[in-house]
Amino acid sequence: MAPSAWQLPDPEPHDLEGVVGVGADLEPSTLVDAYRRGIFPWPHEDIPLPWFSPDPRGILAVDAVHVSRSLARTLRRSGWTTTVDQSFEEVVAACAHRPEDDGTWIVPSMQRAYARLHRLGWAHSIEVWDVDALVGGIYGVQIGAIFTGESMFHRETDASKVALLDLCQRFEEAGGALVDVQVTTPHLASLGAEDVPRATFLTRVAELRDREVRMLRAAAPVMRLLGDGSGNR
Repeated sequence: MAPSAWQLPDPEPHDLEGVVGVGADLEPSTLVDAYRRGIFPWPHEDIPLPWFSPDPRGILAVDAVHVSRSLARTLRRSGWTTTVDQSFEEVVAACAHRPEDDGTWIVPSMQRAYARLHRLGWAHSIEVWDVDALVGGIYGVQIGAIFTGESMFHRETDASKVALLDLCQRFEEAGGALVDVQVTTPHLASLGAEDVPRATFLTRVAELRDREVRMLRAAAPVMRLLGDGSGNR
């Protein structure tokens, strides 16, 4: 891949609201360079494209996902299966869909940009299936042993949680270390996500970004995600 035509500034402690810069483009080289330095785009309406590196940063260690009793019941009873990269663009489109009164940052230009990254092997999706029906999923960008989760969706209760749990297990088995959730929400915190200082996160990025990690893509039953039944894998 050719070098990026843009040079985004490195994150600094005084960045207002985590904004590193504005403008540039969504070419694969620009996106890969940004993610390799802990920066991601987050479009806002009517302003040039902002690039963020929040402080603190939300992360989820792949071996520290919490499985609640209700989620464990779903894993036991649903009969769902998961895949990797089987329906990337469908997952992105589903994540972009919002009620009419809610906006979405996953605008068409973002969808096209991540589809290009996917074709180049940098972006991946986890799909959750009820037989042939896509009921949930997550997509994001993998840089070495770090997977930055961009968005997830569900059409059945717990399906997005199952997608995240499946991602963590597959990623851990392949040698991955952590999932970057960008901003910790109560929903993500309930699954084990936590905030760390941006400086800590950027140090981890530098340590992990050049590792060779390849997730298995084969279909797998979600029941395997129950682990030892202790509530944590």
